[in-house]
Amino acid sequence: MTTRILGTGSAIPDRVVNNQELETFLDTSDTWIQERTGIQSRHTATTETTTSLAVKACMQALEDAGKTPEEVDLILAATVSPDYTFPCLACEIQSALGAKQAAAYDINAACAGFLFALDSAAAYIQCGLYKNALIVGAEVLTKLLNWEDRSTCILFGDGAGAAFVAEEKTGVLAMMQGANGQKGMALYRQETAPDTPFRKTGIRGGAAVNYLEMSGQDVFRFAISQVPESIQQILEKTGWDKKEVDYYILHQANARIIQSIAKRLDEPEDKFPMNLTQFGNMSSASIPVLLDEMNKSGRLKRGDKIVLSGFGAGMTYGATTLVW
Repeated sequence: MTTRILGTGSAIPDRVVNNQELETFLDTSDTWIQERTGIQSRHTATTETTTSLAVKACMQALEDAGKTPEEVDLILAATVSPDYTFPCLACEIQSALGAKQAAAYDINAACAGFLFALDSAAAYIQCGLYKNALIVGAEVLTKLLNWEDRSTCILFGDGAGAAFVAEEKTGVLAMMQGANGQKGMALYRQETAPDTPFRKTGIRGGAAVNYLEMSGQDVFRFAISQVPESIQQILEKTGWDKKEVDYYILHQANARIIQSIAKRLDEPEDKFPMNLTQFGNMSSASIPVLLDEMNKSGRLKRGDKIVLSGFGAGMTYGATTLVW
């Protein structure tokens, strides 16, 4: 027995910010952004929160799977932008859903977070500790961005994607995870450390804001090297030839990254679906939102062979093979 995705869901904020709007306050252009990223627009939370988006996505996933919150054994939430340091996002979801029987905790693996959550749920289910899990990647990254820095703020958007998984005869076949902490500072956000009676930092009251910082070239080089390697490893572990794969569903960071990965694998780009054009980089939410989009539109068929792969701050990375 293994773990299978039985239902998916997603939630996207209403407010759309297109590249033309960014032109009004940034030294940039629609052409410049599209040529370098493939992004035309992104969604930003206004009244929505990380928790409200996550709860909506989870409710959809449960409905799609035909399950109730009371049946959920485990909730895993992947995020780098929760509403609270504690309680964790997963506990907030548990409360909102009324999933009183579920254990709940968060995972921070940045953009690879949903994959780490899926793999963790699969491991729990395989060892018999739980029979099912509700996993979600949810982000409101726009609150962490410096909106005067055109190199970073153009890239990211907000959203949440979820999946309900349970024990089945087929589904997740193989998993691999890794991290390269030596390259971790290519993408980071430092927490504010205010003065205490015992340590002087020059910051009072914790009011200072620290923004996301990124070396785009370092992240690009890491991604186009590590993701193809991860995919090759997981294909070998599964025993699949790459030609058998129906879809490679990758973290939606940048169109040029995905195109470069396809080229390195010598696979056609139509096997690499993208939705970053309208959503930008949603970090841990990007893979599950794309999964839900493909599932609800009928593009995914039972029996399809799928490779999931992603990378994120840390630098974390991973890949999973599954039968839909």
